[in-house]
Amino acid sequence: MNASQSEINLGVIGHVDHGKTSLTRMLTGKWTDTHSEELKRGISIRLGYADIVFKYCPNCELDGFTNLDKCPKCGAKTEPYKRVSFVDSPGHESLMATMLSGVAIINGAILVVAANEQCPQPRTVEHLLAAKYSGIDKLIVVQNKIDLVTEEQAKENYNQIKKFLTEIGFENVPIIPVSANHSINKDVLIYALTNYFSNPICDANKQMKMYVVRSFDVNKPGQEIDKLIGGVIGGSIVSGKLKIGDTIEIAPGVDNKNLIAKVLSLNTEFGKLDEACPGGLIAIGTSLDPSIAQNDKLKGQIVGHLGELPKPRMELNIDLHIIDRLLLDDMKKPLQVKEALIITVGTGTVVGTVISVKGNLIKFAMRSSTIVEDGQKVSLSRRSSNGWRLYGYGIVQK
Repeated sequence: MNASQSEINLGVIGHVDHGKTSLTRMLTGKWTDTHSEELKRGISIRLGYADIVFKYCPNCELDGFTNLDKCPKCGAKTEPYKRVSFVDSPGHESLMATMLSGVAIINGAILVVAANEQCPQPRTVEHLLAAKYSGIDKLIVVQNKIDLVTEEQAKENYNQIKKFLTEIGFENVPIIPVSANHSINKDVLIYALTNYFSNPICDANKQMKMYVVRSFDVNKPGQEIDKLIGGVIGGSIVSGKLKIGDTIEIAPGVDNKNLIAKVLSLNTEFGKLDEACPGGLIAIGTSLDPSIAQNDKLKGQIVGHLGELPKPRMELNIDLHIIDRLLLDDMKKPLQVKEALIITVGTGTVVGTVISVKGNLIKFAMRSSTIVEDGQKVSLSRRSSNGWRLYGYGIVQK
């Protein structure tokens, strides 16, 4: 286990009020709506990440999986087993669009379904479809709130979940009954989370790519010039490695001009790193002017080693895949030329206008440039009577 970096990112998804926040609190001790993590040495990351070191007791097998320093069964000292980051977003629509754009910041998903409601609920459908079309092939279902139903009701709800999963194409998915508020089956769930999902591979031969989800200035007002600290960017590495001393490029940069900087430090919630791989949220201390990074100005950008990023684009040709089951009635009409769409590329969003429609092949002109490669997925949101809603995804063409 890496001493200071999470090994895997798990997305927590599900319908509103089914207990996602309570579940994450049970597992990590943190409320995900207020879980800004203050890192040592002035580095803070305020995205929807809650990190935890899961532990186990070698004497107690399954009962010994916990997030505590002492085994809840025998009281023996536990040993570190796996570091996991739970990924959440303030807006569920934002998280779903990010998933659909094919970003590997989520390596697996936990679908939370309340046992005291009919399954599926509208957001349950939307979130599971987003997981499917984003390429997430491993999923664990948490049947939450079992303390609020009878055994017969729990079994009926379980059968509804199984039927729904089969319809969407997720057969043989683990379904774990849990009461997040009473920590029922916490040990079973921790065992599943730490053994069912595969860690992302850290391949040093791949080009380094990182999606920026936060950027900030850590200097205090009135800081002396010779003591100023460079801008900090926070995000998830999705391929390759990054080391202190590397020269990085941040695109599309400012005014469509890429930014170039040195990596001066690498931090996680757990401490400093000399090098970083995929897994968890990484804070990069850079040589950038801190004013460029303040207030999340660089959110949605892509980081790579100098000279390795593709050129920014202002127009995209997209092979469109509409997710019919997500559509409201007023979204079922064909796309129109000059219609505005929101395109999510990586962790960034860009407003685009439809230039032409030829069957499933759509051409867009974007109001600002973005970095995207041929064959990459992007997600599309369309305006409806209820505001912007997910419409589908597209594969970028040459």
